[in-house]
Amino acid sequence: MKPSESEFVPIRGLRYHVRRWKRPGAPKLFLFHGWMDVSASFQFLVDAFLKEWDVYAPDWRGYGLTEWGKSDCYWFPDYLADLEAVLDRFANGEQANLVGHSLGGNVVALYAGIRPERVAKLVNLEGFGLPATRPEQAPKRYRAWLDELSEGARLKPYRDFDELAQRLRTNNPRLTQARADFLARQWGREEGGAVLLRSDPAHKIINPLLYRYEEVRACWRQVTAPVLWVDASDSDTLKRMKITPEDMAERRAAFANLLHVTVEDAGHMLHHDQPEAVARLIEDFLG
Repeated sequence: MKPSESEFVPIRGLRYHVRRWKRPGAPKLFLFHGWMDVSASFQFLVDAFLKEWDVYAPDWRGYGLTEWGKSDCYWFPDYLADLEAVLDRFANGEQANLVGHSLGGNVVALYAGIRPERVAKLVNLEGFGLPATRPEQAPKRYRAWLDELSEGARLKPYRDFDELAQRLRTNNPRLTQARADFLARQWGREEGGAVLLRSDPAHKIINPLLYRYEEVRACWRQVTAPVLWVDASDSDTLKRMKITPEDMAERRAAFANLLHVTVEDAGHMLHHDQPEAVARLIEDFLG
């Protein structure tokens, strides 16, 4: 495995962890992980790169080794501001190459439309947004949020790292035992005789604000950077969210300069299932 270093930097009042696969002088590449994930999840992808890259991968607030948020829930716009603070620190004055998976893909795609001048190229791995909502859903959503705040959130404890690794393989049968063992020790931490995920349980609390697709699409339409939109042949995420192929086509059409590729024999965690194929796509796209 290619070795990484940990840097801890102040980002908007939190002690942020940024994992760096350090190659001074090489082109910079920023990787942003998904929901209930950590930056180390990109290890297999980085190992598969053939070119030299100076790679930065932060743990989002409340994940991995980054400090937890100082509130009882999390707000999506904070990810945008955190991303900008990371770029201010590590790519100030430079256009950046951004790669995001799932939640991270949604964040970088929005950011590229909000700050188009700061993005050189954008790679979106399975970050195609959420189902569109209607205003009349708001009362029920706010009620659910208040109920969940009152009840609190908890994460399932695991007996040991082996049990967590087995859970990862159950969720993703394509995951090899070696990769599952590695991820279990990156995703988990020992506490009180059990293993818990390195995530703030508050991430499980529903967002009280509806997903405003029209606003998101308006941001996407402002993206000027070339976009590589990558989905997985066997991802069940779209089915669970009830997003149709027609919906997906409309979403991709919002980007002025987009290349769409589907990675075969891969699920939602395509950078775990087919890291070599994803690495080739990214490097070919970035040139």
